[in-house]
Amino acid sequence: MKFYSGFSLKNEQHFFKEYTNFSDYSVCGFSYGAIKAFLYVKEQLELKKRVDTLQLFSPAFFQTKDDKFKKIQLMAYRKSKDLYLREFIKSCFLPYLEKSIEREENSTQELEELLYFKWNMEELKILAKKGVKIEVYLGSEDKIIDVEGAREFFLEVATVTYIKEANHFLLTN
Repeated sequence: MKFYSGFSLKNEQHFFKEYTNFSDYSVCGFSYGAIKAFLYVKEQLELKKRVDTLQLFSPAFFQTKDDKFKKIQLMAYRKSKDLYLREFIKSCFLPYLEKSIEREENSTQELEELLYFKWNMEELKILAKKGVKIEVYLGSEDKIIDVEGAREFFLEVATVTYIKEANHFLLTN
């Protein structure tokens, strides 16, 4: 199993262990890492490598947000990276108490990629046609992404698990 971490995070895969497929042919990603996992699977299939499952945990889904929202995020990040990340992490855990997590260096470019990434339905359908099972996990209380937009979008090509009362980390308490 290959796992891609969320923006500014590392070693957070333990939050998803109850949902994770630990097969050698499974690729998982959380939030921003879901984008990286998707791109990795596309690349692997082009190289004729085997991938059975793509698991997207709270995938970064901002394509329904307007440019004003995205520009405000970037401006706040540029103004105070530490404050932005503290508030971001706190929001990831809402409505529950924040848990301890490991952080990693990140860049404005990565935040831009996260905010402006557009999931492409045709590319997802190609993965599915090539035999990749796509699973999406969403928390109903997620304060980070557009949960309803993501749910509606991914239902066409993936098994979507909607976890009642779960936050961005798919935790319920």
